[in-house]
Amino acid sequence: MSGRRVSGVLLHPSALPGSGGIGDIGDMAYRFVDWLATAKQRRWQIMPLGPTSYGDSPYAGLSALAGNPLLISLEQLVQMGWLDEGALVGAPGSNGDWIDYGAIIPWKLTRLEWAFARFLAHGSADQRAAFARFCDEQHAWLDTFALFAALKEAYRGAPWNRWDAALARREPTALAEARQRLADRIRFQQFLQWLFFSQWAALRQYANERGIQIIGDLPIFVAFDSADVWANPDIFHLDDAGNPTVVAGVPPDYFSPTGQRWGNPLYRWDRLAERQYDWWIERFRVLLQLVDIVRIDHFRGFAAYWEVPAMAETALEGRWVPGPGAALFEAVQDRLGSLPIIAEDLGLITPDVEALRRQLGFPGMAVLQFAWGGDATSNYLPHNYTHDLVVYTGTHDNDTTVGWWSTLDERTRQHVRDYLGARDDHIAWDFIRAALMSVADTAIIPMQDVLGLGSWARLNLPGRAEGNWAWRMRRDQLSFDLAHHLAYLTGLYGRV
Repeated sequence: MSGRRVSGVLLHPSALPGSGGIGDIGDMAYRFVDWLATAKQRRWQIMPLGPTSYGDSPYAGLSALAGNPLLISLEQLVQMGWLDEGALVGAPGSNGDWIDYGAIIPWKLTRLEWAFARFLAHGSADQRAAFARFCDEQHAWLDTFALFAALKEAYRGAPWNRWDAALARREPTALAEARQRLADRIRFQQFLQWLFFSQWAALRQYANERGIQIIGDLPIFVAFDSADVWANPDIFHLDDAGNPTVVAGVPPDYFSPTGQRWGNPLYRWDRLAERQYDWWIERFRVLLQLVDIVRIDHFRGFAAYWEVPAMAETALEGRWVPGPGAALFEAVQDRLGSLPIIAEDLGLITPDVEALRRQLGFPGMAVLQFAWGGDATSNYLPHNYTHDLVVYTGTHDNDTTVGWWSTLDERTRQHVRDYLGARDDHIAWDFIRAALMSVADTAIIPMQDVLGLGSWARLNLPGRAEGNWAWRMRRDQLSFDLAHHLAYLTGLYGRV
């Protein structure tokens, strides 16, 4: 981390506008980078880029290493001659406020199939060589993921523990037969990853050339139904049938009085230590090919994590279990060098978590929405900030600031008014101003707050299984008048 004052915007690529039914990393992503540059922003924060599954959450992907094919730009495939322009017509939900995942997934995958067929038939020697080079460079994870994705397709989306037992157990003979039988589908999955990584690398370079660094997101846990767990069962707490014995969650908190039972399988940290954390090193290596800075979700889990019995219905029955501490990060840094990390240290933060963050030298986080209704000692009030912080008006798990304000009791509202001199009809920009003027080295603003949107534009409600991750920005909302206003405040508070 640079230590200088900067600011940025939180917006996942899926929420970008455009005619493809879901935001992607094509033309509108480049326009958004231009908008950020005009607004004098130096950070673009995104969420995990992996392929999503049931529930469409980027925090429960099919792989911790692969990219999401739904983010591939079809327009760029037209430019390459692998799709006809007519193929882009009629995308479900074009230019709407919401992503219709049930409709857009088959629509987009069909067109990616067409592009793959055109590549096989007409790809140039240089294109074929680039594809082969990518497969060779990324084979450590790509071969496993492509086989997993092809098998999941063959089993019509069933989780891996419901496949034939020999495949679920990864018996060599069964895997060899599957690779031969599904060779074409495996190649298709590799092709999709090549497209994603190639398009994303170009976009990242474009952003970097304009002084903008991308903040990526690394969830501490992975989904059970993922290539990660299927290929590495020995590093997770699983029974003989492959089912989790304990799962991740958090105790009762701001979001839920019964805690949150996330359901992710938990790591066997003892076995990872024996392997010198090789799986984690590869995870960081691949992610740092895609982003400049890594935000680690649920950092407190590395000090101690909440272990919930797999059979429990809520997280109330959990217990704290020690995590790997600094040993993991020291092993990764020994292999990859200094890590540009933001530690998401929200929730129940005990002294051991704070000590670990300071030992590692990672900046933590503060969320303005958490600051109010108590007394002047709250760590989330701006007068208590330190430089080594990233301040947010809210995160992807929060309501928008306008929506949050509409639900507040009058006492808490008055606290905000008294502290900030806030105005009810300008609350989002009053929060933006407070974040930008704070001493925290970095300030990040969700795009919904820049636009002043209400609860209908909320991205995620923790604990709700469906209906999240669907909000999209409209083209006309990417206003350069808005960019100039944000640029003015950014300069006013010394973040240019």
